[in-house]
Amino acid sequence: MFSLRKLAAALVAVVGVYVWVSYRMAADLTMAERTELEGTPADFDHVYETVRFMSRRGDVMLDGWFMPGRGGMPVIILVHGIGSNRTGGDMTELGCLLNDRGYGVLMFDLRGHGESGDGLMSGGWHERMDVLGAIDYLLGRGIPADAIGLLGFSLGAATCALAAAEEPRIRAAVLDCPFARATELIQSEAELRTPLPGWIALLFKPLALLLAGRLYDIDVRAVAPEDAVAKLDYPIIVIVTPDDDRVPPSHGVRVYEAAHEGSELWLVENVEHCGAFTEHPNEYVERVCRYFEERVKRSEE
Repeated sequence: MFSLRKLAAALVAVVGVYVWVSYRMAADLTMAERTELEGTPADFDHVYETVRFMSRRGDVMLDGWFMPGRGGMPVIILVHGIGSNRTGGDMTELGCLLNDRGYGVLMFDLRGHGESGDGLMSGGWHERMDVLGAIDYLLGRGIPADAIGLLGFSLGAATCALAAAEEPRIRAAVLDCPFARATELIQSEAELRTPLPGWIALLFKPLALLLAGRLYDIDVRAVAPEDAVAKLDYPIIVIVTPDDDRVPPSHGVRVYEAAHEGSELWLVENVEHCGAFTEHPNEYVERVCRYFEERVKRSEE
């Protein structure tokens, strides 16, 4: 009898530890470190407006910059990755180079990043509402949807894919180093963002996913860019860096393979995660602009 009590107590303790670790794993994966902005478009002699707008859900106020284009040119929305902000990864320079080509540019901080309002990191599930809010902001400025393009990096690329699938009026997207399915990154992200070794994280993954849904309203299984792009009836560009140590390159290839016929896969050798623009700025801008010239129309602004 005494041994049964000890066994029962041990089982309760094991279950308690399993639930607690799963909870901590789910909670830790919703956190993103804020980083300060580094410079502004004025550093590149560009005129810009400081703008604020709500996510489409209306739950978070988002901060950003808008650089008007020339003569009703289309507008490109730039979307950064996790732990970054609108200036991260040389994005300000990229935005200014696109603006030099005549494009309008909207760059902003996702929820919980930069200067935007607080919000949980969710692998793109909640963040897609931020991108949709950016689209709504441009529509409110009188820019038609078919004159708006999306360009996202890593988490931003995944978020753009999810947002594009929900907003059929958008007709152009460039995805730089996207992942294919968030559930497949649980192990690697846990290793990066928690004290857990990857193999242990896998043991707690089922309950962590359940708790993410129940506690944080995150449908991790629905964060699947390869499924999202399959819903798009137009070609996209997918940029993959084979030496990527953050997102397995096979993920980006899968996103490309799921995309519409005529989509472009650009494999950029010998660069780090989302480093294609930094290492090859001229070719990057040429490829992106060529695509947007074919896909987005001039606005009436």
